[in-house]
Amino acid sequence: MQLFRKYPFLPAVLFFLITILLLTLPGSSFPRSHFFDIAYFDKWVHIGLFGILCFLFSYPITLQSITDNKKKYWFWVILFLGIGYGILMEFVQKYWVVNRSFDLLDMVADAIGSSLAFLLSFLQLNKKKRGS
Repeated sequence: MQLFRKYPFLPAVLFFLITILLLTLPGSSFPRSHFFDIAYFDKWVHIGLFGILCFLFSYPITLQSITDNKKKYWFWVILFLGIGYGILMEFVQKYWVVNRSFDLLDMVADAIGSSLAFLLSFLQLNKKKRGS
């Protein structure tokens, strides 16, 4: 726990590295499972990955001793970086990863996940403000 207090963005950075790994695995690396038969399973995974990623970057900001306006500014930055990262990774999958394809709906799912984290961060900030 001391490690996370000293490096509050460490979980976010580690999760970011995990997402790079998962998003650049060749399509043939994924095991065959009934989970993949669930309608839009892949989209739910993208929403979850990007929601968690953006929230892990946003949460430590709510704990910082900076103004609320500065915190909101960083939430916006994280939102747009999350969406940009999702778009970038689709092009990486299209051009550099074997057996992976470009999917506009994956980008939409990434944006939804990033946006959910953005909204959750604002709710967290307002909760902290009311609690103080």
